[in-house]
Amino acid sequence: MTSKLRRWGREVLVIALIVITIVILMDGWRAPKMPASFDSTPLHTLDGQTITLNALSEERPLLLYFWASWCGVCRYTTPSIARLVEEQSNVMSIALRSGEPQEVARWLAQKKITIPVVNDASGELSRNWQIGVTPTLVVLYKGEVVSSTTGWTSYWGMKFRLWWAGI
Repeated sequence: MTSKLRRWGREVLVIALIVITIVILMDGWRAPKMPASFDSTPLHTLDGQTITLNALSEERPLLLYFWASWCGVCRYTTPSIARLVEEQSNVMSIALRSGEPQEVARWLAQKKITIPVVNDASGELSRNWQIGVTPTLVVLYKGEVVSSTTGWTSYWGMKFRLWWAGI
């Protein structure tokens, strides 16, 4: 019985290592590329603020969240982003091809979600970043990309990435 458990334990460990390796390789392959001078390009949020990613990421790591109202996975990730915002984490989101600003604001209000949003109605910002998957999460610190991941990520995974970037 003990040898069976050890064998199963080894197999689970090997499978876990394979999955982790695949995830890391996929994240590296799909990693977005920050466009030249994008860190200092002024962006306009839905609430009328003008921001730059460089300024937002200067003192502490910034979680940049590319999402879409039509994205099925984003409906599970966006509430975690809202929770981070409530906890005063440094977060900015970009709504990818989700409609006009009023439509994005209405969608957020229907979901009872309050997050800072830059609307990318045409998809130009996301194209410049080479975003091919939603959601995509990018951690910036001092205007540089520190890490990125695509697809579903847990609240604790996001929190860990922000913490890790700051050490």
